Amino acid sequence: MDHMCVCEDGSKKAWYKKPGNFQGTLDAFVKILRNEGIKSLWSGLPPTLVMAVPATVIYFTCYDQLSAFLRAKLGENETRIPIVAGTVARFGAVTVISPLELIRTKVQSKKFSYKELHQFVSMKVSEEGWISLWKGWAPTVLRDVPFSAMYWYNYEILKKWLCEKSGLYEPTFMINFASGALSGSFAAVATLPFDVVKTQKQTQLWTYSSGRVPVPLHVSTWAIMKNIVSENGFSGLFTGLIPRLIKIAPACAIMISTYEFGKAFFQKQNVKRQ
Repeated sequence: MDHMCVCEDGSKKAWYKKPGNFQGTLDAFVKILRNEGIKSLWSGLPPTLVMAVPATVIYFTCYDQLSAFLRAKLGENETRIPIVAGTVARFGAVTVISPLELIRTKVQSKKFSYKELHQFVSMKVSEEGWISLWKGWAPTVLRDVPFSAMYWYNYEILKKWLCEKSGLYEPTFMINFASGALSGSFAAVATLPFDVVKTQKQTQLWTYSSGRVPVPLHVSTWAIMKNIVSENGFSGLFTGLIPRLIKIAPACAIMISTYEFGKAFFQKQNVKRQ
């Protein structure tokens, strides 16, 4: 459900014993496994699972209901339906889940006990108010809403095209799988800069020439993007592209093909009962 490239928070001890810079995805895997063990690759899994269930329910329910409503109003062949339904559904899901994602980002960037995590949330609320739990909401929306719109539009187009090429009326599991992987990969590349900004804002680090300082809550997404470009060049906005694609392509493929398979299965069961 979430497509994040985790950045190290250098203001405190990192959650892994960093043995120098990573030279690539494979190098990162090897060094993390060597220094922290295989379990460290699943750091932040519990809050991720807690976040995934309500996010998935909200996202897919809203998308399906909105799609059905718009098709009834505009017709089955209206190409704008996936864009509108995907945009609205993702906007709602991001807004509801944003505080949980902030917590999950903290867990992944440093090792927290549950007691320390509770203290962190309590401190943020007491110092900056409840709105502080939505830090990173704007770049998350800028990342996830366009991602969702592009993903669903391309997915529906690819699925229809592959069905026509295969001479099928209904898509198979493999057609859904391939359509999900391709559409997810395209959307991932297009929205990666906002993912990098969101992670920097949530981990509260900003690199200046004079050193690393906390990112103020009011700093805009555009200002952070300009700082990244000035420090690391335009390529800095696409940091973590390979890991993101390695994650998103199979994630989107598994997610949508399993979802479509589940829908078809239960629809057949309902028909049998009737």
